Amino acid sequence: MNHQRGEPIAFYYGTNQVDRLAAFGRVVLQGDAYSEQDIASLVVRGVRPLCYLSLTEDVGPPAEWQRDDRNPDWGGRFIHVGHPGWSEHVLNQARAMRRLGYRGFFLDTLNIELTYPDDLPHLLTLIAAIRELSYPDYLLANRGFGLLPQIADLVDGVLFESFTSRWVEGGYAPWPPDVLDVHARYAEMLLGLDVEVFALDYADTPRLAEYARERAARFGMPCFVSIRDLSIVPAQDS
Repeated sequence: MNHQRGEPIAFYYGTNQVDRLAAFGRVVLQGDAYSEQDIASLVVRGVRPLCYLSLTEDVGPPAEWQRDDRNPDWGGRFIHVGHPGWSEHVLNQARAMRRLGYRGFFLDTLNIELTYPDDLPHLLTLIAAIRELSYPDYLLANRGFGLLPQIADLVDGVLFESFTSRWVEGGYAPWPPDVLDVHARYAEMLLGLDVEVFALDYADTPRLAEYARERAARFGMPCFVSIRDLSIVPAQDS
């Protein structure tokens, strides 16, 4: 069921804030940041909570599926996606979060087409396994442009993270015009597929935030604007 509330979607990686999150149709949360009771409270208010899942990076203890290299921004180790131990690790996470009450998953770290292109088929296989495990729960993919168009058959929605603006050293800024043009072409491609499409942008001023929302609206994409670590829930107009 597609719940429509005051705002379509929120991304929040902090704790508490259940009452504010109830203003959204869907909310993406860190899996263990909320109790079973909190998640149930959101569900009974018509909110669909989605649990964050990283599919190509691991912030956990050393494991045989990890590569030596790390993500320089967030510190997680990159993964051999086709390793059977990694697949089972992710699916076990998904099973545990479904038991906790989550009604879907946000699939992150999908953009490996330039770093580990040989892993793309394994990544599609993993997403298909999550789809089979979680059906009919909602699956939202973050970008994943290297998996197009096949990924559209496996997920319900695609998020275009950093569609208009991004965080830079010391603050936030819009992308330069050439990048905005490339993003526009990807957006048009996504909108031609049978998936819902959302935008997530980063800003620290009302002017930049409004620019991001207005640009996303021109492509028919609901846009959530936050800061880099997704640690705030903007107050909604009553």
